[in-house]
This record gives sequence, C-alpha cells and structure tokens, in this order.
Amino acid sequence: MFHQIGPMEIILILLVVVLLFGAKKLPEMARSLGKSARILKSEAKAMKSEGQQTAPTDPPAEQPPAARTIKAAPGDVTSARPVTEPTDTTTQR
Repeated sequence: MFHQIGPMEIILILLVVVLLFGAKKLPEMARSLGKSARILKSEAKAMKSEGQQTAPTDPPAEQPPAARTIKAAPGDVTSARPVTEPTDTTTQR
C-alpha cells in the first residue's frame, strides 16, 4: 500500500519548498530552526539536571523579604524609591 520515498519524490518536495518560500528565505529559516533546536536542547538539559538535584532536608529559615526598588524607566535611578510590600497577616496570630 505505502512505498518508500524515492529520489523523484524528494526532488519534487524540495522543488515545492523552494517555490513556496523562495531561495532567499531558506538559509534564514534553517538558521532559526537550528537556533530553536539548540534552545530546546539546552532547556531540556537544564530541566533534567534540575530534577536530579536533591531537595534539602531542612527547610531554610524564614528571612524577611529584602526591600525592592521600583524604577520609573529602565536605567532611570533618579526616581528610584524603596518599596515595602505588605505582609500577609491572615495566617500569623
């Protein structure tokens, strides 16, 4: 019923791809596809190594949250001001 793809079918597929996308876009598309594959591979490797790390036996001691700074624009330090975030008092008694 199904047969293997022969050289004529491969040539026909390549011809259709060149006609659809154009010869100028193909190298750019191949580069972006390679970059995406590298990113996917590195993310998968990071997730795998993250899963292999053992969790600490003792939970870390609670530390007060550090003051954060809100900036009006990236790099604009003239209008920076420290921000204190409200604490959740519903669970503390």
